[in-house]
Amino acid sequence: MNSSTLWQSSTWIWAIALAIGFPFTTILLGETIHWLSRHGKPLATTLRLVRNLIVPVLVFLLFMQHVLHLEADGRTIKTMQTLLWVCILHASLSLLNVVLFEEAETDTWRSKVPKLLIDLLRLVLILVGTAIVLATVWNADLAGLATALGVSSIVIGLALQDTLGSVTSGIALLFERPFSVGDWLQVGDFVGQVIDINWRAVRLQTLEREMLVIPHKVISAEIIRNFSQPLLLHAERIKLGFSYNNPPNLAKQVLKSTALGTQGILSEPEPQVFTLAYDDSAVTYEVKFFIHNYGELEEIRDRFMTRVWYAAQRNGLSIPFPIRTLYHFHGPTAQAKQTAKRFANSLQSLPSFVPLEEETDLQNPSENIELQHFGAGEKVMRQGDLSHALYIIISGRARLTTRDRQGVEQEVLVLQAGEFFGMITLFSGEPSAVSIAAINDLEVMRLSATVVDRMIERQPQFAREIGQVLENRRRAIQAVQQPEEKPA
Repeated sequence: MNSSTLWQSSTWIWAIALAIGFPFTTILLGETIHWLSRHGKPLATTLRLVRNLIVPVLVFLLFMQHVLHLEADGRTIKTMQTLLWVCILHASLSLLNVVLFEEAETDTWRSKVPKLLIDLLRLVLILVGTAIVLATVWNADLAGLATALGVSSIVIGLALQDTLGSVTSGIALLFERPFSVGDWLQVGDFVGQVIDINWRAVRLQTLEREMLVIPHKVISAEIIRNFSQPLLLHAERIKLGFSYNNPPNLAKQVLKSTALGTQGILSEPEPQVFTLAYDDSAVTYEVKFFIHNYGELEEIRDRFMTRVWYAAQRNGLSIPFPIRTLYHFHGPTAQAKQTAKRFANSLQSLPSFVPLEEETDLQNPSENIELQHFGAGEKVMRQGDLSHALYIIISGRARLTTRDRQGVEQEVLVLQAGEFFGMITLFSGEPSAVSIAAINDLEVMRLSATVVDRMIERQPQFAREIGQVLENRRRAIQAVQQPEEKPA
């Protein structure tokens, strides 16, 4: 066989091999990628790069070398070889990232490597790969290139002092690890949640949903307050003032119970209340409570401050204005008149069958009859509590709930203005089987057991009304607690 025939035979073998091998390899890699993607394997990303980049470039390079027989030292072959090396470097970095970091188990050093350090490692590998390509493909003089880069790096370093300072500070922060993505920080006068840490800066998202970009050089010079480490607990302190006429122990008890009843405030650790100072217009108290998520601080603080007003009204606590007040005392007569007016207005909202007109000795009604206000969501009565009073709704609505067999709280009915509650535990002496919560701003009239007994003595019809309501409530509660089983 002469050389011409051998040359043609070798060319046809390469052509046939490439024509068959390329689609076969593409199909095989495609099926493998589909299987890995279906099982959630990150290796599918690397194989996709091999199929879409490395294999086509390699086939095209072999086609030019062994079928078209282009010169090995030609610019076209070297360009294709450079492109192949770039694709291989890109896929190698992807494979390294998958093996070392994406498939790392939780609580291992690989899962805790910061993104900035990974980016710097990738940059170093790219520079090393570029040097290998220049040396092997283009026969570059690496010694001369290193000398030129050394001189250039000095010039670049002087021009980019601030940027390089941020990068250096970022590396120091990586090793110290004072915070991570998702933590809430206070840096200087700014508070925000860390959403990204890159090679130059830290990005924070504030409570106003604004993004702050703080360079590492700046953040390393500031005092950093981390609200998320070492524990996810955050202690919030709120100062409040009550009148000098209000006993401190009562004020502290009301503030503590209000904090415990506010959604979002933890019961463990327990809220604390301190008598802080005797100021010009009020006795100042400080409430310290704990929350889990700092991002919900504004909503929790709003709920607490709103409920303080209602709790203060119910317990007779006065929140003075921040001014100097001059008190003129005219004896109990003026106070009795104001109280009488409030009760007279409330009596107009009561049902006609409530025999309260003659009972309300308005000279001092607060001993046995009391108006109370509750904010939306507040509990008027909890299941298991003992109550020695009857409550009549003056305005607003309340939700009556009870727990079913699984212990899940279920709504029984909604109470409107004119309806009453509390009679089950009042007459039976047993703990309440239901909870009552305000749906919106709720005003109720609280009648003591003494007043209720006198009302029943004077008008027996009132007892029948209570008994009828009591029986209906028992049936509704029993239907929730013990639902009838449906026939099969």
